[in-house]
Amino acid sequence: MDTFALIVTIGVALGFTYTNGFHDSANAIATSVSTRALTPRAALAMAAVMNLAGAFMGSGVAKTVSEGIIETPHGDKGMWILFAALIGAIVWNLVTWYFGLPSSSSHALFGGMVGAALAGGIGVIWSGVVDKIVIPMFLSPVVGLIAGYLVMCAIMWMFRKSNPHKAKRGFRIAQTVSAAGMALGHGLQDAQKTMGIVVMALVISDVQSADAPIPIWVKIACALMLSAGTYAGGWRIMRTLGRKIIELDPPQGFAAETTGAGIMFTTAFMFHAPISTTHVITSAIMGVGATKRVNAVRWGVAKNIILGWFITMPAAALVAAVSFWIVNLAFL
Repeated sequence: MDTFALIVTIGVALGFTYTNGFHDSANAIATSVSTRALTPRAALAMAAVMNLAGAFMGSGVAKTVSEGIIETPHGDKGMWILFAALIGAIVWNLVTWYFGLPSSSSHALFGGMVGAALAGGIGVIWSGVVDKIVIPMFLSPVVGLIAGYLVMCAIMWMFRKSNPHKAKRGFRIAQTVSAAGMALGHGLQDAQKTMGIVVMALVISDVQSADAPIPIWVKIACALMLSAGTYAGGWRIMRTLGRKIIELDPPQGFAAETTGAGIMFTTAFMFHAPISTTHVITSAIMGVGATKRVNAVRWGVAKNIILGWFITMPAAALVAAVSFWIVNLAFL
């Protein structure tokens, strides 16, 4: 049973990474596609490659996920808690993808972990949840909004005397770099989250010790699945991010992507905090858009997106708890 549970849990973890890829691919490339800096397929291919590269750039976020959110469970029960957590995250990803809502795959996973842990009677490290998840969840969109606004103001001032057509053409080229930075940051953040779950599964089944480094095959598997999911694309969410919040031009797209990438690298390397790429890029787009005029941003769409952020963790936690109770009846 131990080996079967381990294989199933790792398989579901890789399945979650795939949904994470197609759910969040929009984060990296929606702005570039909407400004026509890149064609959709070229943007997706670039994002897939950069996601793959980003997955190998660090392990701080993976450590936070594997050790800082819930106490490491043990035995078959522990494995099924991880399984239920992943099911909760996958279900919420698919629901929000269907409705085109750019919610956070990361917070779906964390909500799933907390819900499954509570249902299974495992301790939740609430200080870790507050410090590494809840505070960044509120802080990163605020930083994204303000930084996006300031970066766009700086660009407008620096290029105030430039020919508008030449400037837009230049920024369209520059957007290929800023979109690549976003995709690299997404790989750095999101592939590591699944690595943390797989490491937990390996520790529970006594395949490796908690202080051992992440096995290279785990890094490769998570990176490849995230890339494959990214290349599959998330067109529904791309429409919401790229067009429904505000009509972006190339300088605005560059400003939003540069802001988002900068925040993701900073939080991953300096704080080892698993932040949401969705929250960061969405808020950066809003901040950039507000430089036109405040009512240029479609705040009604923004309000629905923010509402989705708030219900993501509780909704995924509830699905995970129900999943654990079902598994508990069937196998334990």
